[in-house]
Amino acid sequence: MKRIALTSVFVFASLAFASPVSAQQAQKLNPTQALGQRVYDQHCGVCHTKPTILSPYYGPALSKEIVNNNEDALRDFINDGSDRMPGFRYSLQPRQVDAVIQYLKTVAPPADAKAPAKPASRGNEREVD
Repeated sequence: MKRIALTSVFVFASLAFASPVSAQQAQKLNPTQALGQRVYDQHCGVCHTKPTILSPYYGPALSKEIVNNNEDALRDFINDGSDRMPGFRYSLQPRQVDAVIQYLKTVAPPADAKAPAKPASRGNEREVD
């Protein structure tokens, strides 16, 4: 009896936290976009996906709006990085970067996308008035 109850709780929890959008989306992705989704989940999602309801984004939410006619600039940005983002020139192959861009073209902007969280002050920087 306990095993059945535990199993039903597990099934309910997995259904409650499963993302039906990503499951439907995964069926529509071509092989390049599917590769891009895997690379995004492994390398980008940690900062560009909201981890919990109460947590902020660390980087901006990425979607097809960011890619819109900016493929070359986005490719350079992913490769070179910025002050707040590492570059992936040496850890991702060009086809993987292109796959991420193709995947992002399929991602709808999240309804709750807000500005990324501000980095914590390091304490050694002088504040500007």
